[in-house]
Amino acid sequence: MRKLSYYVAASIDGFIGAPGGDALFFNRFVVGDYLDYLRTEQADTLPAMARQHFGIEDRPLSRYDTVIQGRASYDLALQEGITRPYAHLREIVASRTLTESPDPQVEIVSADPVGRVRELKKEEGLSIYLCGGANLAGQLRDEVDELVIKTYPVVLGEGMRMFDAEFRVDDFSLVSSRAFDNGVVVRQYER
Repeated sequence: MRKLSYYVAASIDGFIGAPGGDALFFNRFVVGDYLDYLRTEQADTLPAMARQHFGIEDRPLSRYDTVIQGRASYDLALQEGITRPYAHLREIVASRTLTESPDPQVEIVSADPVGRVRELKKEEGLSIYLCGGANLAGQLRDEVDELVIKTYPVVLGEGMRMFDAEFRVDDFSLVSSRAFDNGVVVRQYER
């Protein structure tokens, strides 16, 4: 059975973006050995444009073959005129307001993203990359099998939470932790 992996960038205090959702301030940390890690070990999670920039657009998928993201996350690409930000993956966008896909290869799920993820998990293939955002992560909280948290060395004080969900304790076990020269720490947890 496939896993749903919430692979997400966060501040030390657990926010994935500013109150409005902007997270571009994290980009300044994508350098050095951390950038090498992203290019070599997490290439599946890089947007297609970044893969092309790094000359790895033809690299075979190794961890993920499907991405699911919320409307707000998808809108970041649409604002740049990009209809398939993860063209190397099967792309699914969960949205109650987007009724028609701007790209024939992007599936829109307007109702029951939980049911859709359960269907995806039953299929053969690699893991499913939950790209964000907080609202969709909150809806899919019970389906998340793995958390990969890229903690950036900043404190935001307030912002977009990792999960937009009610209080409840869900236990995860630490599988690995890796620190990089720029202060970024990547931790992997499994339910």
